[in-house]
Amino acid sequence: MHADDSRASLLADVGLLLFLTVISLTVVLAGITHQLWLNACYMGITLVVMLVTYFFGIVPGLLGNLLFVLGQTALMVAVNWHHAGQLPLTLSFWLVIPGLLSGTLAMMMSQQQQLQANNDLLRTQLAERGAFDLQTNLRTTVAYVADARVFIENHRRFQLPVTMVVFRIRYYHELQQLISEQQLQTLLTMTSNTLTTATRDNDVTYYLDNQLPTWGTILYADAETAAVAIARIKRTFATQLLAEAELKSLDTALVSGVASWNPETMANPYDLMNEGVREMEFDVGQSGEK
Repeated sequence: MHADDSRASLLADVGLLLFLTVISLTVVLAGITHQLWLNACYMGITLVVMLVTYFFGIVPGLLGNLLFVLGQTALMVAVNWHHAGQLPLTLSFWLVIPGLLSGTLAMMMSQQQQLQANNDLLRTQLAERGAFDLQTNLRTTVAYVADARVFIENHRRFQLPVTMVVFRIRYYHELQQLISEQQLQTLLTMTSNTLTTATRDNDVTYYLDNQLPTWGTILYADAETAAVAIARIKRTFATQLLAEAELKSLDTALVSGVASWNPETMANPYDLMNEGVREMEFDVGQSGEK
């Protein structure tokens, strides 16, 4: 985590703790005064002031607090002038509490907004660099090439098996003509979610092509182990397809191709990926998308 993000996260937590502390203090002080209806009225006004702070910012919130303080002061002076001793001075805590609640709420909100802005900026930068697909929330071919080089180097140094598994949706072009844009988007999202949830935690799924949707996973495994993972993924896809009301009537499935890294016939990550795409031709019920 970036240093600025760490600081913002810490300040947001501090703001939350202070906010909860002031609320607890308010409950205790309200119980001591034994002024049920007036405390309830003041609490309602305080909630309104906090909503103003939440939706419009700290400056309107502080102005609301100032009006609230002036109103309380005028009420206390008027009541005690005409009815001596009717309003105890212990109620004066309401002069401070609303400001503290608004301040701690604003502190917490500002840091959370900063974290959200930093996250949005990071996502935009990743997308601009081509390493992250905003539609599927998956890494792209750019990221795959960088990651695959690490896998290939580990294969060379430690003799670890490296296998690439590539997936497409059977009859995708035909489905594209038959179903609505919303159904198509649901299908792509469901496929991406299936591939990310049905793989192991240390396996990364990539979105390799958005023209003819193609997904890929690179893993430390041989072809036989990869075949087990493929069977699991296809079963999960079929189950998820039936669970989607918009998609359960579709006649489709995933087609897959498997390619293991071979330094004698492959020179770079693209060779491994392209071999996986070619292997899809031999999957049962091929897609015809070649």
